[in-house]
Amino acid sequence: MAEVLFLGTGNAFSPPGRMHALALIDGAVLIDSPPTVLPQLRRAGVSPSDIQHLLITHWHADHTFGFPFLLLDREWLAPDRDARKTLSVHTRPGGRERLSKLCEVGFPGSLEDALRERTVWNEDESGILKGTGWSYDRFPVSHTPETDPHGYKLIHESGLTILHCGDSGPCQEIEERARESDVVILEMGVPDFVDSPHHHNPSQVISFSARHPHAMVLVTHNFSRSLDSDSGFEVPELPDEIHQLNDGDSLEIKVDGDLRLIKYR
Repeated sequence: MAEVLFLGTGNAFSPPGRMHALALIDGAVLIDSPPTVLPQLRRAGVSPSDIQHLLITHWHADHTFGFPFLLLDREWLAPDRDARKTLSVHTRPGGRERLSKLCEVGFPGSLEDALRERTVWNEDESGILKGTGWSYDRFPVSHTPETDPHGYKLIHESGLTILHCGDSGPCQEIEERARESDVVILEMGVPDFVDSPHHHNPSQVISFSARHPHAMVLVTHNFSRSLDSDSGFEVPELPDEIHQLNDGDSLEIKVDGDLRLIKYR
């Protein structure tokens, strides 16, 4: 059995009741590292030292500024400092320089050994996530061009495919891969009255789901408040087949490929 745990489901503004969007696969694979990554992991009872792989989608702060904190915790609070684990960071070209600079600015003199000795930098566009049952293909998406935005097609050893679209507006790259995906994790970063080519709005999410009825569509990177909050943008009404995630929700993937969405509350 496999699991995708949604540690956060909010956009860059962290709407009431939501932390920044963050997904954890099988307790070992993180997609991005937002500023709140440590409290998000702790709330789920997950040790930062247990993370084996980090997949970076793009360079915006709400997706990367937690990296120094993640490394700091692994370096200084690991249960066994003599057996500190290696973290594989999967990133586009230039990622090593960008993230290392972030560590230098945030914690000068503290993370050089971790970056040099306990971080493996991988710029391959596809590959196997060693020690897990997953492999990946990275693909370009439509977002602020300066951030080098990409999504990930994640393939489980059972054959099940999850499309994590990163932070993206509608684009052909997502459309093509969605046809062959069992689950699509789609961002919905703006309401309908905001005209942004770099984000999906509710109407576009509805249209997307109608074009891909075979896929389970999960909405994250949400602009709206959570279901139990009473301030911020109201949660938009979407068809029942589209699932608006809340922090703490999880997707359970059984051995036979059956999918079960578990609501945190």
